[in-house]
Amino acid sequence: MEYGQTIYMDAVLEPNRSLSPKAFKLVLAIVGTASLGAGIIYFVAGAWPVIGFFGLDALLIWLLFRRSFRDQRQCTRVQVTAECVRLHHTRPDGSEKEAELPTAFARVELDEPLSWNSWLRIEHGQRAYVIGRFLTPKERKSLADALQSALIKARLERLPV
Repeated sequence: MEYGQTIYMDAVLEPNRSLSPKAFKLVLAIVGTASLGAGIIYFVAGAWPVIGFFGLDALLIWLLFRRSFRDQRQCTRVQVTAECVRLHHTRPDGSEKEAELPTAFARVELDEPLSWNSWLRIEHGQRAYVIGRFLTPKERKSLADALQSALIKARLERLPV
């Protein structure tokens, strides 16, 4: 990016956090304690194989939260200038993907009516980049409106009326 260039939008999109690390430890402690308590009750009643299933439940909950925390490491940055729209996406595994589209030909598309399958896309020619998959439909609509407004302002800088 050139020095002194006007940035019409600079947004960083990240998934909403489900729990803080402290709250996660608390939830896991509660689940573990409840599983252990229930397992002991069943063990005393003579149904000792049930303890393993309570342990599997706690393990499954831990694995699902771990996957959720890994998925929350993704991040998308969208910058709009008069020259181009820059997309920079960091996947949960740490790999990165970048794209630049000329502002003059970039389009913002959002499937209507809004639903969980309404993808927000920035398109150029035959290429489309889906952004904000983790956003709610309302958040996608708001982002689409802000992107459209930024694109219009950026185009006006290059082609004054």
